[in-house]
Amino acid sequence: MADAFFDTNILLHRLSDDAFRVARANELLERGGVVSVQVLNEFAAVARRKLRMSIREIRDILGAVRSLCHIVPLDLGTHDRALEFADRYRLAIYDALIVAAAIAANCLTLWSEDLQHGQRIQRLTIRNPFVS
Repeated sequence: MADAFFDTNILLHRLSDDAFRVARANELLERGGVVSVQVLNEFAAVARRKLRMSIREIRDILGAVRSLCHIVPLDLGTHDRALEFADRYRLAIYDALIVAAAIAANCLTLWSEDLQHGQRIQRLTIRNPFVS
């Protein structure tokens, strides 16, 4: 399994007006990695509600993501670990679910711009791909 886990914001930046962010997100995703079903769901929700994309467009984009990334499910164990991480590291529950899924998938890097760059949680290091 790949050592990189992608937060939803990395997928969303593929649709950005910012050429640098698009290129960087594409570069990372083309290397492959891991996302959880939560990431797919969050992407679909934002794409539908905020970007007003059709379900067909969302399916096409997520189809490309699914071909590049390993998809991991969320289960009760991941949920329980997320609650622990939310409490211990003062994370929002959805961020804690991302962290818990990344750790469960044995990833070493979590690419996200929403969490603290350089923070370590167990063996996982959070990296903001847009920080120079």
